[in-house]
Amino acid sequence: MKINRLEAENFRNFKNIAVDFEDVNIIYGKNAQGKTNLIEAIYLFTGARSFRGARDSEMISFGCKKARLKINFEGGGRKQTAEIETDGKKRAKLNGISKKSVSALGEEIKAVVFSPAHLMLVKGGPAERRKFADDALCQIKSNYAAVLKAYGRALQQRNIVIKDISVSADLRSMLYVWDAALAKEGAKIIYQRQKYIEAITPFVKDIFSGISGGKEEITLKLDGDFDYAGLEQAEIEKKLLKMLNENQNNDILNKITKTGPHRDDIEILINGKSARIYGSQGQQRSSVLALKLAEASLLYEKTGIKPAALLDDVMSELDEKRQDYILNHLKDWQVFITCCDAESVLRLKKGKTIKIENGTVAE
Repeated sequence: MKINRLEAENFRNFKNIAVDFEDVNIIYGKNAQGKTNLIEAIYLFTGARSFRGARDSEMISFGCKKARLKINFEGGGRKQTAEIETDGKKRAKLNGISKKSVSALGEEIKAVVFSPAHLMLVKGGPAERRKFADDALCQIKSNYAAVLKAYGRALQQRNIVIKDISVSADLRSMLYVWDAALAKEGAKIIYQRQKYIEAITPFVKDIFSGISGGKEEITLKLDGDFDYAGLEQAEIEKKLLKMLNENQNNDILNKITKTGPHRDDIEILINGKSARIYGSQGQQRSSVLALKLAEASLLYEKTGIKPAALLDDVMSELDEKRQDYILNHLKDWQVFITCCDAESVLRLKKGKTIKIENGTVAE
């Protein structure tokens, strides 16, 4: 897969721009000019949410009613186009044909993004690590986003019932309906996350060993309400439903659902110790590098499509050895690198330079 051109209208600080790309693209300029906006626009075509955590309405230029994005890309052995339009709710087209959802674009367009914010994968709370696995799975499994949405709806409804039971005890009979829905959709999420962790671990181990010079070992483990390893989806659903039923009194007391994949975590261990608690800054950064590079490698293995590598303002924070390792690992991939100084990256890899200045492509 290769992205040849991006057009953006009323997106963030882009009023109306068009940018052509090559294999290696170095996007540079001063801070707050729109470099990350360019990376974000490309990533949205994978069908995933903004990696910056932004709502759809926040991506529309101030004072405008809607934003429009379009890319020309090569995929499936032919030239294609994809479009996204949002007025607070996103709509998508592929080759001029409307799609049911933006997530459908992810079947053709793949990308992996790495930004300084991803250090929260190690430093942050469980939600950051769940999001890492879920975003990756959305690109591998076309229906995974729908499963997440269904689980979220069921969880929201169950929590509403739990809070209202204190007013109307008769509502308790409804809990069993939502328990069944949560167990069904939750088991799908847990099963896919477990399979993803098992599949990505060999890549993470190999890359982390390369970064650390073979001196350290990294391991990953999905940590939840019970041990998920080796269980089939039906077994997970049965165990999850049993726990939801048993914990009803406690949930009613606390007015929140405390059982399910929405509370799971992914443990990242270096030499058997928590990277979040005991890892040095260098070890934590290396862990994130390994996870993101492994994500790209597994995505390629599973889909046969080489994802675009979006490196947002990370190269300047790394020493030359780690910069070189990243770029060599992404050899023959289309790469987008944002930085303040293009020369710092050009010494490592030749590429097209694109200067962004106040939301425009400078000559």
